[in-house]
Amino acid sequence: MKPFISLEGRRALITSGTRGAGAATVALFQELGAHVLTTARTPPPTPSAFEFVAADLTRPEDCAVLAKAVRERLGGVDIIVHMLGGSSAPAGGFAALGDAEWNRELDLNLMPAVRLDRELVPDMAARGRGVVIHVTSIQRALPLPEATTAYAAAKAALSTYSKSLSKEVSPQGVRVVRVSPGWIETEASVDLAVRLAAEHGADVAEGKRMIMASLGGIPIGRPSTPDEVASLIAFLASDRAGTITGTEYVIDGGTVPTA
Repeated sequence: MKPFISLEGRRALITSGTRGAGAATVALFQELGAHVLTTARTPPPTPSAFEFVAADLTRPEDCAVLAKAVRERLGGVDIIVHMLGGSSAPAGGFAALGDAEWNRELDLNLMPAVRLDRELVPDMAARGRGVVIHVTSIQRALPLPEATTAYAAAKAALSTYSKSLSKEVSPQGVRVVRVSPGWIETEASVDLAVRLAAEHGADVAEGKRMIMASLGGIPIGRPSTPDEVASLIAFLASDRAGTITGTEYVIDGGTVPTA
């Protein structure tokens, strides 16, 4: 029986693919038959079957190195999944954010996608086929002003850029789609729950409830798993989603209270 989804023979670049939802996406793409190249600042702790390039994608020169590696190792790319993102901005609201903090958030959450697309999407358009998936965040619509203003603004910029790119290259056969996760239960988020629990003399379950409360609640009562996010990305990258472009898919357990 033909599988519901196959990525057999597809060449895929997945950024930030050694931890969390990125690692889950790499593993699923490989399971579905894709030839995957991923990147992070440091190599994975154990040898892996996927192609890997060590790169700091906040640096323009490292984006260029990665694009060159994609051409040399994969011979081009059919699917790009921009997983990279995060925030290191301090708490304290907008007044705590200087130019350096704003630049760091933009350099991490927006510019790597812009630079890599500029390097790689023209070849997709020339072939008349390809998929680009930008992983944004529900915080583009639901920012947390105490600590994530700059991150949320950068993800909103990524979403707007993605929509504009889709309008430009979809007529040339390149689909551009956004995936907008809420809280994902990664190792890093569990560590945060542990820290919150310790600060309040509570258990880890209570630490998780604190995180959900800070988001205004999650109606299904739990965060998404990395595998669930990866499954959505794989579907959107597949031919099953062949007429989907220019739109954003939220996976947040119902956190955002409006459509």
